[in-house]
Amino acid sequence: MTCCLNPDCQHPQNADDAEFCLSCGTKLIPLLRGRYRLMRPIGQGGFGRTYLALDDDRLKAKCVIKQFSPQLQGTKSLEKAVKLFEQEAVRLYELGEHPQIPALLAYFEHDKRLYLVQQFIEGNTLLQELAQNGVFIEQRIREVLAGVLPILKFVHDHQVIHRDITPSNIIRRKFDNKLVLIDFGVAKLLSVEASNQPGTKIGTEGYAPIEQLRSGKAYPASDIYSLGATCLFLMTQVKPEDLYDPLEGRWLWRERLGEKGRTMSEPIAQILDKMLKDLVSERYQSADAVMKDLRTALSRPPISSPPARAKQTIGQPSAPVPSGGTIAQQPLARQPVSQPTVGQPVSQQRAVGTPPSRQPTAKPPLSKQPLSGAQKWHCLHTLIGHSRWVTAVAISPNADTIASGGLDDNIKVWNRSTGELLRTLTGHSKPINCLSLSPDGQVLVSGSDDDTIRLWQLADGRLLRSLTGHTRDVSSVVISADGQFLASGSEDRTVRLWKLATGEALRSFSGLAGMVRSVALSPDGQFLVSGGLDNQIKLWSLKTNEPVRTLPNGHFNSVNGVVITPDGKTLVSASKDKTIKVWDLVKGVVVRTLAGHMDSVNAIAISSDGKFLVSGSSDTTIKLWNLETGTLIGTLTEHISAVNAVALAADGHVLVSGSSDSKVKVWQLG
Repeated sequence: MTCCLNPDCQHPQNADDAEFCLSCGTKLIPLLRGRYRLMRPIGQGGFGRTYLALDDDRLKAKCVIKQFSPQLQGTKSLEKAVKLFEQEAVRLYELGEHPQIPALLAYFEHDKRLYLVQQFIEGNTLLQELAQNGVFIEQRIREVLAGVLPILKFVHDHQVIHRDITPSNIIRRKFDNKLVLIDFGVAKLLSVEASNQPGTKIGTEGYAPIEQLRSGKAYPASDIYSLGATCLFLMTQVKPEDLYDPLEGRWLWRERLGEKGRTMSEPIAQILDKMLKDLVSERYQSADAVMKDLRTALSRPPISSPPARAKQTIGQPSAPVPSGGTIAQQPLARQPVSQPTVGQPVSQQRAVGTPPSRQPTAKPPLSKQPLSGAQKWHCLHTLIGHSRWVTAVAISPNADTIASGGLDDNIKVWNRSTGELLRTLTGHSKPINCLSLSPDGQVLVSGSDDDTIRLWQLADGRLLRSLTGHTRDVSSVVISADGQFLASGSEDRTVRLWKLATGEALRSFSGLAGMVRSVALSPDGQFLVSGGLDNQIKLWSLKTNEPVRTLPNGHFNSVNGVVITPDGKTLVSASKDKTIKVWDLVKGVVVRTLAGHMDSVNAIAISSDGKFLVSGSSDTTIKLWNLETGTLIGTLTEHISAVNAVALAADGHVLVSGSSDSKVKVWQLG
């Protein structure tokens, strides 16, 4: 089909071979700007139409094209409209590095009209999910808050206010179920002048706070209000303005829930109430502040959530989402019961969720469980030095030295006891994805987006050698238990084995269906394990170079991490599907599934005795597990953004974590 570009055309779709629009007679343009084929209109507003299009220069990839053709009278109104449209292009360009904000692909003028081309996000809006699946229960409201608040933090950190957060402007992306914030057409820069001067009164009635509608002023707290109003509508299916009593000056959403026999746990209810205060000064002033309270609330069980479906699942499972479906269509499991506080100073203690045992018998007190001191974990140091996300960490066997790497292309080496920065290793030309330390603590290995692996002398930071052979980003490196070999995984869909001492390339394992995200070597040196974007875990024989098996009944999304216990009998895998799976390597079957994270599990680490597991997640938390029983011991909650990497010292008493908050945290037991 070919679309007519006349914004007033009532029937714009025409056959591919048509030269003029059959409806309005306008000459048709098969390829806008010589590359964009407009397929059909998908929206229309006062500023023009929005089209779904195919980009011929990008393998006919879908994209969204916004046409600017305002129906306005008066020079000032038109100038303001042009300014807003251009502003959206600028905002999308500035914010496009965030994976949950559509990227700006192009901005141009054609035939005296402006066009903006942006990334197409396939999925349903929260408004569509509400229509398809009914009101959101508390568990889903928690997911909305946990999913959108980090995006808002990013937006506000870039000095931008969205000003139009509604259920229609939040999409659940189909391929990974992450929430994406769209439509920055009314976004404005945050500045002292902008926030204190009257502006354009833009926003959606019921969702925009009074200061925005009355005078056009907007603050970060204004977006927080709109997100709160969005949650009210999703919970009740009643317009926010109909949930407010202006005579008493209070919200009536609790009563509406009560009328339907539903309720909300008090911690979440209090968060929503504070988000929706009339006075700006009484609301949360930042997304960080909301996230801090939310982390506390997430460690407590939601109300009226259905029970878990599978006996093997520990904690809160994440059900697979079928193609074309949404997370709303899946039964949601019971949240864990509360447990002692973990890893916080007395002034910042939070309740920590601990799920019930798989067995029907009562669980012994925490003090009688392995690693009973988990409640005594505390943050020893917060290491600040990286300018962007920290994506990799490693700790020496004697726990004296820490290494960290990130999107700033640098590797930093720290003194664990004092938190002092010892040195910065430079040489990689692109971000660092992974780090590994040799068993003797002398050699540090790094993998990067620059397709190379580098070996460093840890003691003085000297570059020993660079390994080349991968043709795309190196995503994972691991050194064998005897320190003889190095395995690497890459986005080029291969796993390579190297001799650590010489850098000699020994063999390559190929034929993988997806990019490799993580690799592990068995302690006895018999086989290699890989996991990646094809959702599969594969075992390879190091003797024959042949695949041994693909583990069945595994994850439903990308495998982000794999690690083998020191006895070689158990494999643990972490996934974007929010779960951790524990496998019997001999039988090739899942022993249990650990669930409790609210977002992608990005990294895992196992203690040297094989009894203690640590996991880091995009939900900003670190969880501590008893690997033998699957019991959740506790949760550490000091990071304010995704936890991308974790590492454990050999004695299991020191833990290191790296986060998208650009910080490295050192945790100590006792």
